[in-house]
Amino acid sequence: MHSILLIFRPAQRFLALSLPLLLSQSLAQAQGFGGGPPPMRQHRATETQPITLVPANQKPPGSPTSEITLQSPSRLIKANAIPDHLVGPFPNRGNPHSIEPQSYTFTLPASPTAAAQITPLHASAQNGAPQGPPNQPFGIALNGVLFDPGTAEFWNGDRASDWNYEALGGAVPLGLDENHAHVQPSGAYHYHGLPKPVMDQLSLKPDQHSPLIGWAADGFPIYALRGYADPKDPTSGMKTLRSSYALKSGQRPEPPTGPGGTHDGAFIQDYTFVPGSGDLDECNGRFTLTPEFPEGTYAYFLTAEWPVIPRAFHGTPIPLRGPGGPGSSSKGKSKSKGKGPPR
Repeated sequence: MHSILLIFRPAQRFLALSLPLLLSQSLAQAQGFGGGPPPMRQHRATETQPITLVPANQKPPGSPTSEITLQSPSRLIKANAIPDHLVGPFPNRGNPHSIEPQSYTFTLPASPTAAAQITPLHASAQNGAPQGPPNQPFGIALNGVLFDPGTAEFWNGDRASDWNYEALGGAVPLGLDENHAHVQPSGAYHYHGLPKPVMDQLSLKPDQHSPLIGWAADGFPIYALRGYADPKDPTSGMKTLRSSYALKSGQRPEPPTGPGGTHDGAFIQDYTFVPGSGDLDECNGRFTLTPEFPEGTYAYFLTAEWPVIPRAFHGTPIPLRGPGGPGSSSKGKSKSKGKGPPR
């Protein structure tokens, strides 16, 4: 099987990832969320590494279904999370789970409004350990696959330390395929980064605005990479939009407070928002005119740089994941077998 080497960002050393995952131990220790919080794997890595993506050369099991209907004042989304493109082999060395169809039913606001304050996807445990997964999904692609960038991996297995590994940082191998995706313990296939097939399907031309690619959990639309140079002027030309996040300077706290080492992108806490440094706000979005919203809307954009998939909500999100796994909330349902912690 061929491997594809991806360097998400420059690092001091570029090494192919080859750390095996102890599948039997992971599965034996894993618990469903209904049986209490999942056990944390013990990681010591502190540096980013190149990501070896698993080739996406297999057909997913089953046929994809995704139905989006407007039922004012809501947008109803029903999907089985089976992607409409080739996927990598699952299970694999970095991910012990198999793709299984889900039963998603999400009811999003069709006319979302800004919240009084933003809501991060990441639930910090520094002020007490919250229950459930440490990160929530951001949204859902039009093909019915979740944008779910967070991980359940922490330095030293210590969630209370809040040093949460970044999936695209490569410090911990997670078995991502070429679509920057892998599988939850529930069997839910989900994206951690820019999904290559979705990007290929867009076939963006230099003078083309990104089409709508999905909906965020707060109801606002999701686009990718390209937008108007002037968000209020569709005749202003196109621009590849940049996020306003940057790596922090200096060093992380040394053990036992933190993992030590340089802020290089191995952890989500390595990044900080720098207002005005890019085109987008803290939620990786902006108010803009779009082809689908000629009168204007707040919209999110996937970017080439971190965070790639936004890590905060401008509006008020509904839960796309509950105690039982993706979609198992009061407004969403999915099949979940509780095989282990989400990745």
